[in-house]
Parts: sequence; structure tokens; C-alpha cells
Amino acid sequence: MDQSVAIQETLAEGEYCIIISFPAVQGVLCEGDSRQSRLLGLVRHRLEHGGQEHALFLYTHRRMAITGDDVSLDQIVPISQDFTLKEVFPDGELYILGSDVTVQLDTVELSLVFQLPFGSHTRIFLQEVARACPGLDSAPQDPQFLWLSRYRCTEPQLESPTPGAWNSAPGTWPGCETIGGGRYPSRKGRWGLEEAQLQGAGSILFGGGAVEQTDFRLAEVAPGGGPTWGRSARGGRRDEELEEAGREMSAAGSRERDSAGGSNCDNSRPNGKGLLVDPSSRGQDKPENLLTRQTKSKSEITDMVRSSTITVSDKAHILTMQKFGLRDTIVKSHLVQKEEDYTYIQNFRFFVGTYNVNGQSPKEGLRPWLSHGIQAPDVYCVGFQELDLSKEAFFFHDTPKEEEWFKAVSEGLHPDAKYAKVKLIRLVGIMLLLYVKQEHAAYISEVEAETVGTGIMGRMGNKGGVAIRFQFHNTSICVVNSHLAAHTEEFERRNQDYKDICSRMQFCQVDPSLPPLTISRHDVILWLGDLNYRIEELDVEKVKKLIEEKAFQTLYAYDQLKIQVAAKTVFEGFTEGELTFQPTYKYDTGSDDWDTSEKCRAPAWCDRILWKGKNITQLSYQSHMALKTSDHKPVSSEFDIGVKVINEELYRKTLEEIVRSLDKMENASIPSVSLSKREFYFQNVKYMQLQVESFKIHNGQVPCQFEFINKPDEESYCKQWLNANPSKGFLLPDSDIEIELELFVNKTTATKLNSGEDKIEDILVLHLDRGKDYFLSVSGNYLPSCFGSPIHTLCYMREPILDLPPEVISELTLMPVQTEDDGSRLETPMDIPKELWMMVDYLYRNAVQQEDLFQQPGLRLEFEHIRDCLDTGMIDNLSASNHSVAEALLLFLESLPEPVICNSAYHNCLESAGNYPASKQVISTLPTFHKNVFNYLMAFLQELLKNSAKNHLDENILASIFGSLLLRNPAGDQKLEMTEKKKAQEFIHQFLCNPL
Repeated sequence: MDQSVAIQETLAEGEYCIIISFPAVQGVLCEGDSRQSRLLGLVRHRLEHGGQEHALFLYTHRRMAITGDDVSLDQIVPISQDFTLKEVFPDGELYILGSDVTVQLDTVELSLVFQLPFGSHTRIFLQEVARACPGLDSAPQDPQFLWLSRYRCTEPQLESPTPGAWNSAPGTWPGCETIGGGRYPSRKGRWGLEEAQLQGAGSILFGGGAVEQTDFRLAEVAPGGGPTWGRSARGGRRDEELEEAGREMSAAGSRERDSAGGSNCDNSRPNGKGLLVDPSSRGQDKPENLLTRQTKSKSEITDMVRSSTITVSDKAHILTMQKFGLRDTIVKSHLVQKEEDYTYIQNFRFFVGTYNVNGQSPKEGLRPWLSHGIQAPDVYCVGFQELDLSKEAFFFHDTPKEEEWFKAVSEGLHPDAKYAKVKLIRLVGIMLLLYVKQEHAAYISEVEAETVGTGIMGRMGNKGGVAIRFQFHNTSICVVNSHLAAHTEEFERRNQDYKDICSRMQFCQVDPSLPPLTISRHDVILWLGDLNYRIEELDVEKVKKLIEEKAFQTLYAYDQLKIQVAAKTVFEGFTEGELTFQPTYKYDTGSDDWDTSEKCRAPAWCDRILWKGKNITQLSYQSHMALKTSDHKPVSSEFDIGVKVINEELYRKTLEEIVRSLDKMENASIPSVSLSKREFYFQNVKYMQLQVESFKIHNGQVPCQFEFINKPDEESYCKQWLNANPSKGFLLPDSDIEIELELFVNKTTATKLNSGEDKIEDILVLHLDRGKDYFLSVSGNYLPSCFGSPIHTLCYMREPILDLPPEVISELTLMPVQTEDDGSRLETPMDIPKELWMMVDYLYRNAVQQEDLFQQPGLRLEFEHIRDCLDTGMIDNLSASNHSVAEALLLFLESLPEPVICNSAYHNCLESAGNYPASKQVISTLPTFHKNVFNYLMAFLQELLKNSAKNHLDENILASIFGSLLLRNPAGDQKLEMTEKKKAQEFIHQFLCNPL
């Protein structure tokens, strides 16, 4: 979320919080043993004479800053000539890779240490701070920062302050104005940081100081100007030849940037060798100033993994940096095509493990699972499910179990090797850890992690997946840990969860202009987790008898995952090893006995490990009965995975050949393509039902780069309901690419399509770099739906929405919310929408005792059936599971353009939470139709609570689910801050516990 909006609200006119691809960064201020969260904003002030000055504004803040009221200005650090910021490596943390980045901020008066989150967000923020640092040349005057006086105190200054004065003796200032809802607090004891300074020099990132700083490891520069922290310098003729190739590529890149009207590398300067030097390189890039890979310190290895930039093992990816132009894109494409010419395969040992811990804390050591009886793996991929089953973890995502299990894993790794934690990612109870041997850290790059929730409404994180992708040498690897839908009969829901994870899991690339990577776009995919597929058609006793006889292959014939894979509905192209161990679920906790509870679950192989890719050999696949903490047993698998390693000499030759061949094409003709189709019609588009049309682009004889571009005065290349995939790309001569146009109407776009304010009409502009534009026509018809229609509109629709003329739908949809019936209409409005009544009545008749109602997702095909029944009025034809109808009800409430509790009453509701009479008064002020719907829903939820012994619902669960739907932040898509979220739940909770 863009927290820079909150910072901008605290600034005076003329100051701006810089936003590039990412907003301000949230970090942790480290003072001795103290850890305090801070929001860091880079603020720019434009001077009257045309120059500009920058300062870092440090804020205390609420959990998620949405407005200026959520932040309080804590300290200002001017970015002056004495400002430096470097990455440091505290003792005892040298091996923590891919996690927080520790940086030390120094001025003459000040020394602060921050931990910033690993990833592209922090990397881009630090790049912007680097650009803000004053240059090394002596021409510009040292900044004076007079504009900061307005933030320092309210009394006038008698003298012009010096930059250092902004950090002088806190607590001595005569008065402080209120900023963003809080006072500028005293920072007594701040300067004690200098005594507790971290040991060990790190790589200097940037600074405004003198050039004479030589006590830091300097950065070699990649061709084209990108710094490659920690790259080895081999010296000799090879370096000179690569430099020459780099100069050619850099020059071409510069030409492309110049022709495009500028570059984002404004602060780069020639170093005398034809290479561009990043401002972070404070010194000469001579080989004697660089360390070879063999002698790298632990801190340097840490640096390379954390920075996710280029290592010598990753040269094929140097051209993904945004600063490179078309020529370099061509070079990269050719390098990928010729990869076999300069790489060889080397096997590395991977350990993959999965464990559903049933909400338990670790009660026993994990070495029997992680390291017993095996050689030390090169890479560990360790996944957990059900880390925490508490309601707090489900709704608020915080849990102490994360640290407990992380520590248990770290202590259980193989004792014969030292490991670096590359990344930890968690979604509620689904957690994935990635470790590598210390000596491999230099070859890990481009680490990214993402999550996808597939729980109720496709978002809740009680089910879903987490994934980590990274580059190991020249092989891309993606590790996925998933927890799919439960219950034997829900195999179709598990299939849908798998497909959702595959389609929605997307990883940002180093170059933000490139489209995100999906799971399938990796050389190696390792998929682990509690997939929850069960054994079908056999009763419990028959299953146990086959297990006792160790007739695992007979039992395996009834395994749902095997059946679904054979039907090619899931995991197409994946491989699973032979199951030679007994099912891993379900046991009595603390024993090896099968489930003796009232439900007496049938044993099943819920916990699985699959893989996809070349050069993968499975060495073992087993369960670990020795661990008894959970009702599941952990599973592990060892693999030898062939990784592509670069032969540097062959790489150099390949690169030079490509560069020479491109020289011959420098003055080639204008690129031209042919399109298989230019007009697209989408017929009978429905709410939340994807339609796809595709076409092919065939390239001529000139390499070309294509992109869909914005039309004049428009913010996007297409309307919100449309998407082109991919929207940009590169084509070699005489090659093809298929483009899919995806049309999907959701809550954001449905209302205007219902009213006729928008239509399924658009023109796309396909632009060729250095070539012409092609125009694509998109049209279609949308079938109006009750989803996305206002409450009062539906109350006036006595007929199904699809039976009404478009002009009537438009008139009713555009009618103001406060409209009451004045008797002028032919028909009296209904008290509540008939569609809402249909769904609630169905649930009241069929589902008041349904276990996990409003917590278990439904099926997508059933939602489409429910939508069609509501829109056509054919309610008698409604045939769907209780879970699908329940989810449809939630989606209906979510789609309302004006929520049940109107936006105008939102803040009054939060203020009255905890005061039931005041809360009832707020509800009484709602428009009649909204008030009726609210009371109707509360009465229904109270009926559900009367059956809580059967459905296991309680007031807290229902208040959490319905709180965010009935009470919506008027700011729109902004995520609720935790305090607001809890107040919204408290407001709804009152009406569930008290008579209406």
C-alpha cells in the first residue's frame, strides 16, 4: 500500500514525497536492544532559483498509515554533503540472507541504524535516496535547508541554521508544531548509538562525502552502467575484452535512451573507460580494489543475495536492468537462445520438506526430519501448514508461532554445513523457508516471494499458497507451498485452488517494466504442501486394512490426486515419486495411532511433494513417523537437480559473437509485423465470468519490441475490464507470439456497465519501437446483473434485471441513494432486494446447521449458476452447495457500489462501537432500504448463532467476516488499518449479541 500518501499530507506546499515505482518504505529503527517501527519518506523541496534539496523524514506511525493523522513526524535528516548511508552486517547476522537489510545512516551529528525489508521496494527507495545525494563535484553550493525550519519549531529563527543543526541536542528546541496528528517528540539518548556502532564494514551504497573514503569495498560496474556488487575481477585480457563488448552495449543503450528523451541514470558518469559508473561507486574500479570470489567475506556474500543484483554467475540476466535499450534486449534474447553454448550442468542436492503442524508449537527436535541419515543438502526448502489455528492469526495475520518454528528449523538443519536463510514467507498458517549452504550464497539472485489466498471469497489466507522464486547460477527455480481445501468430497475445490494459485501467483522482475513472472515460467518448480487430496470409494476399515498389509499401490489406485492428475485437471506436467510410506494423515496427536475422534477421519496421503523441470532426479520420498507433535506426519524428499552453471570463457565468446553480429544489423529497416486479427467481439459478457479472445503477432525480418500504449489523455492502455497478456514483449526475426485479450467484469466496473455509463467498447494501440502503431477494435455486449447494482435500485426492480429494458435499468441505477418512494412510480418498491432474500432464504432453509458456513469457499461454476438464477429470476432452478450460496451472498454484499452501512455513516459507526444505544441510533439514520437490509442480515446471523453447536459459528467469526463488508472504508481500495478493522467488527458484534 502507498503510505507516501499519508506522508504527503503532513508536508507544506512545495514539498513532495518522492514516488517512483514504490512509495515510502517502512523499517525498524534499532537502538541497542530496542526495535521501533518507522516510516521513512524521501522529501524533495524545489528552490526558488531552480535547484532542489532533499531530506529523509522519519515518522512514527500506526500499523498501516493511510492518512496524515496516522503518522507523527519524529525526526528529519537532511541529505547534505556529510550524509552517507551504507549497508552493515552486525556480528551474528552475517548469514541472514534475503531477509531484512541493515543500513547505517551517518551525518556529522548523527548515526542511526535501520532494518529495511528485503525486496524491490527497498531497493528502489535506496536508489532514489542515492540520486538525492549531492554530487561529488565542487561546483554546487552545499545545501542550506532553510525550508526545514517550518517543521522544526513554531518560533522564528534568529540565525540561519546549518545542516548539522537539525540533529543538534533534541529537547532544547523552544517549541514544536503538531504534524500529522502528533507532536515532534524529544529524542533524548539518540546519540548513544555511536557507542554501540555495529562492527564490520559493509559496502557503501551512496553518500555525499569526499572521494577520499577508501575503507569500503568498491563495486565493479557491469556493462551499461549497472553496479555488480561483489563481482569477481579476474583481471587480464578477458576483462579488457568484456569491457570492450560492454562499451559497445553501453553506447547502444545510451543511444536508445537519448532517442527516448532521457534516462533514469542521470547521476551516472563516465569513468574514462567508456563505462557508466553508478553514483554508489565512490572510487576507481581497479581490479586491485576488488576481491575475487574465492576470497569473499561473509558480509560480501550476504550483500549479493540481499541486493538481488548481478553476480558473475548470472551474466545472462544483466540486461534485465531497466536502463538498457532495444539493442540490449536483442542481446539478452540471443543469449537465452544460445545458453547451451556457454553453460554446463552441475548437480546440487535439494531437501524439500512439508509438515502440517495443526497449530501446535514445536515440542521436539526436527533433526529426524531435516537431517538424519542424509548428506548435507545444498538447498533446504521447508514448508509448514496450519502454523496457527487461532482466530487472531486467521483475521489479523500475526502469530508468535512463526518465530518458534523458524528457530526449530534453524536448529534442525544438517550439522555438517553452515546455512544462510535466503527467505521466509508466510500467509496466516502457511509458511515457507529457503536456506542455502554458505558457499552457494554468491550464486543466488533475483529472490522474490509472493502469497495467494484461496479461502472464502478467494482471498482469505486460511487456504492458499506461498512461493519463493530465485535464480541459482543460471537456472530459475520456483518453490511453492500450498494448503488446499479440506474434506473428502471437495476435490473440485482443491483443483480450483491449485488453478487459482497458478494464475494469481506473480513475481515482480528486477526490471519493473517487464511483465511479472508466473510459476510456470521457471526452469525448475518444486511444489509441496498439504494438498488435502483423500482416498475415495473405500471405507475407513478397508483403508486401514490395506495399510496394515502395506498394500500401498493398491490403496494408491483410489488416491484423489492420482486420479485428478491422470484426468489432467491439476499438476499437468508434474511428477511425483512412488508412495512407499503409509498415509500421513490423520493420527491422534502425540502418537502413531489413527484418528479415534468422533469424526474418525480415514487415513490419506494429504502431504505431498511434486516437481516439474529437466535434470531432476528424486533420491528419496518418505514420511517421518518419529515426529508426533501433530495429527500429520512430516514428509521429505531429496533431489539431485541439474543446475546450469556458466563457463565464463565460453560466455565471453558467445557475447562477443552476438555483439559483432548486431553491428551488421545496426542500420536495418523499420520493423514491421502482421496481426492475425484486429477486431474482437465479446458476446454476452457476464459478471465475474472471464472471456478470452486471442490473436498472433508475426514479426518480419527486423527484431522488434512491442507494447500496448496509452491513448491521449488516458491513464491506461485499456479500460479496467480489459487486459492484454502479455502487454509488451520482444520478437526476434520471423517469430510469433500469441496475445490474449482477457475481459473480466468485477465489482469495480459492473455498476457503470449496468447503468450504460460504460460499454464494452475500446480501442487498443499496439506500438512498435521505431515502427508504426496498429489499432485493435474491442466491442461486445454486457448482460446486466444484480451484482454491482445499488440496494435501492434492486428494491425498485420487481422483475428480474435481465427482463427489464436497458433504459429502465439505467434510470434506476443512476437514481440517488436517498430517493424515497413518493408515490409517483407505478410499482411500490420492495423492502429489501429480492435477490438478497433468495440467497438468505435458501441458506435459512438448507444451511443453518452447515459446518464452516461462510468460511469454506464454494465452487466457481456454481457461483455462475447462482448469478444466472438471480438475474433471470429462475430461483426454482437453483441447485448449488451451501458453501457456494454463502460465498455468493458475500460477493453480492461486496459488489454493492454503496455498502449496506452508507459511507457517510462510516466514521459515526466506528465512534459508537462499544455503545449499543448509540450504534442503533446510527443505523436508524440510514436510508430506509439500507436500514432494512442491515436489520434483515442481523436477524439471519442471529438465527445462525442459535445453531452454533452444529455449525461452529460464533459472534467473533461472523463479526470479522461481515464487518469489512457492511462497513467499508470510504477511501475505497485502501486496506483497513488494524484499529479500524477491529472497531468495525466490534460494531457488528453488538448487533449479534443484543436484541434488534
